[in-house]
Amino acid sequence: MYGQCLVSLLFLVLAYRIQHTDYNAADIERVLNGLLREETFREVSHATHRVAIGFGSCVDVVSDGLEVLGALEIQPPQRPAHYDTVSNENELAEGFAYFFQYGAAAERFVSDRALFQSWVDAAKSLPSTSLAIGGNAPVMAHRLALEGWKVLLGSVMKEDTVKMLHKSIKVAGNASQALRDDVHLLLEYDLGSEWGKYVSPRANRYIVHSDYSNMMLDSLDSFVASLEDFNPTLVIIGGLQMLDNSPYDPDIRTAKLKQLSKVLARLPKNTKIHFEMASFTEHRLMDELVEYIIPYADSLGMNEQELANLCYFIEAGNITTVADPYPRVATALDQTRHLLNLLSQRQSRNTRTVSRIHVHTLAFQALLVTKHSTWRSMHAAIAKASLTANRHVCKSPRINTRNARLIMDDSFSVSRDTNAQRMPFIDSAPISCWNEALGRICVAPNLVCTKVLQTGGGGDNVSAAGLALQV
Repeated sequence: MYGQCLVSLLFLVLAYRIQHTDYNAADIERVLNGLLREETFREVSHATHRVAIGFGSCVDVVSDGLEVLGALEIQPPQRPAHYDTVSNENELAEGFAYFFQYGAAAERFVSDRALFQSWVDAAKSLPSTSLAIGGNAPVMAHRLALEGWKVLLGSVMKEDTVKMLHKSIKVAGNASQALRDDVHLLLEYDLGSEWGKYVSPRANRYIVHSDYSNMMLDSLDSFVASLEDFNPTLVIIGGLQMLDNSPYDPDIRTAKLKQLSKVLARLPKNTKIHFEMASFTEHRLMDELVEYIIPYADSLGMNEQELANLCYFIEAGNITTVADPYPRVATALDQTRHLLNLLSQRQSRNTRTVSRIHVHTLAFQALLVTKHSTWRSMHAAIAKASLTANRHVCKSPRINTRNARLIMDDSFSVSRDTNAQRMPFIDSAPISCWNEALGRICVAPNLVCTKVLQTGGGGDNVSAAGLALQV
């Protein structure tokens, strides 16, 4: 049984292969028009839609990773290495190189707060560096506010930072309690970037932070207190990766996750619950997520790396830190089906059933919705998710096809099983959907941004955009 999840680990020397058709400008234009047509096909009113989103927030310091390392005079290491936490510049170099060589996203805690601040100061001194409100919850909150939703955000942030949020977002947290904002340093890099002997097979980022508020789930109590009166249509839980390898008392963390679990269990069944996955490396925290959070989710959102990690952990109890940055559609779909089956085996009568899984990769979006669920507008949702990926990374609401490429095959298999059906890719009708025993699956290509301005927050924007049209 391990093969369904383990396959994503077996790419190592093949990570930089991309087997795809060469699409010309006219092809890409037809794909764009097809996606735009689907995105706007069904009018959706969000006047009564209310979403409560937790947890945490930060100020993102978005920088060119290689420029920051250069400013810090950090040289490429002889060997890359994975660290659960970062405590010095040598570990920063080896950890960055480890994920950089695979083009994989990662987020790690820095135990020395003063050292971390020196890295932030170096990044801020660079002219290309920009600042933005970050964190899963605020980014998803902003996206849904733009889509017309009423938003309750579970976060503790400084009053000046609250003013930077979309005006319609209500913050469930006492801004005066925040003495400072947590800061995340995003070390971004592009496809083909070179650092010594290392070459990145895709654009991505390595994030480091030295959080305090987020790691303590400081906004949980105020979020819970505001939840009932807000009466949300949808609840989104994200940002829990900030608890990963926390230096604080793990028993306190467990108590808070149990508290959150009880809150989710009390929500009415007609309130949808979505859990946004992230990069997790700590076994105990993964155990707690599988026990206390995921059983109360109707929907899961994740990228190819997080899909492989969650699937492999539930199946074998192991953590995987990297996965194929260019997974085949068949591989991602097999993992998604297998994950759904694994979760259904763990279901009890007192929990919910995951009925929606959204997987976002660089090349494509994949959406699985089970039979008899009430998720709607799959075509429109997956089209919006695909378009949002380009809009976010290129930082432009208007998609310029001169700054886009397609890396989808001219057809794809729906499974790695022998004799599995192949689906043709039709540029003028780019979304493929079909029914299976589990439910309905849709796959859409991404117009991959070639003028990368920011990868951080991409998954959050994509997941929120997809949800916006399905509730």
